[in-house]
Amino acid sequence: MKKTSDRVEIVIVGAGAAGIGCGVVLKDLGIENFIILERHQIGASFRRWPVEMRFITPSFPSHGFGLLDLNAIVLNTSPALSFRKEHLSGQEYALYLETVAEYFQLPIKTETNVKSITALPQGQGFVLETSQDELRSRSASASLRSQFVIWAAGEFQYPNLNPFPGAQLCIHNSQIRSWTELEGNEFVVIGGYESGVDAASNLAALGKKVKLIDRQSSWLNSDSDPSVSLSPYSLKRLKMAYGIGRVELIGERQVKAVKAVTKGYMVESESEQWLSSTPPILCTGFNSSLQQIAPLFDWSNGHAALTREDESTLTPGLFVVGPSVRHGDLIFCFIYKFRQRFAVVVNAIAQRLGIDTTTLETYRREGLFLDDLSCCDNDCVC
Repeated sequence: MKKTSDRVEIVIVGAGAAGIGCGVVLKDLGIENFIILERHQIGASFRRWPVEMRFITPSFPSHGFGLLDLNAIVLNTSPALSFRKEHLSGQEYALYLETVAEYFQLPIKTETNVKSITALPQGQGFVLETSQDELRSRSASASLRSQFVIWAAGEFQYPNLNPFPGAQLCIHNSQIRSWTELEGNEFVVIGGYESGVDAASNLAALGKKVKLIDRQSSWLNSDSDPSVSLSPYSLKRLKMAYGIGRVELIGERQVKAVKAVTKGYMVESESEQWLSSTPPILCTGFNSSLQQIAPLFDWSNGHAALTREDESTLTPGLFVVGPSVRHGDLIFCFIYKFRQRFAVVVNAIAQRLGIDTTTLETYRREGLFLDDLSCCDNDCVC
């Protein structure tokens, strides 16, 4: 093993939508002394989606009329225009991110794992310990020093695998590469929000019978906030599967445990039981990637406390972008939400570096610089 050291002004952790998006804003301001570290490959979380999974937010090439594609992370780009599709697959979106990264020549170091982040005293910056596989035969470690850190790690790689006793007997939807690989004709899906509906719809499309169990009844929620109610895309698919009798909707039931029995698996709520001959499918969401660096945040309110510029209230110089950003009840859990905060974070860093931020006025005009949250009042239960 060999060890090297280096120094940059800014380190971005994660080369997904948030990390790539922030990198482009830095480039637009002429900031070059930064690096993006990615544990796997660009868009790794999207590449790990089941092959049948699609974006629930529709892409549409409307930027010519002043409206940015909902899934675009960069001005004057449109995944819909690139792929001629409204609902992209994870692989397609990863290719979009790769194309953006290549066009802007972003400094990305893949196959690099951030093992730890240490904040230096008196605001002197950070030391990041990383490791990288070289030629699959040896591992190189590095100590990287930076003035600022932007945490842009996604959440798909941190599934909630233990929501109740016996969850280890189940298969989390993030562990599915393709729904065609599952053997059996009848399934129980636990969790009725977007991922649960996606699982049920895909299984039904394969001719399977599905019991969809939800602690509420997400399919009945008509709230205008898309973070609370099902997207029209998911609801349409569920209605089709339900209409042909392949999906049974079981709402207002909280699963308390799953047990192995002679004929398969018993899924239990407080008052009912459902027998499944196949491992139940967990669609119970994901944990925040911020748990990897939890000591660097104040968690007294149940989530990582951030300033109005998405900086840790406990560790100056550490910023967060992506679905882990939360301000009160407002969670930026979709791309079209959290992309509005890239310029906010970069603006704060640029000002401290004494860099002119006039260029970011374009972001504000295009709806990509949301620094006034008084107009936002959504509750998210992703």
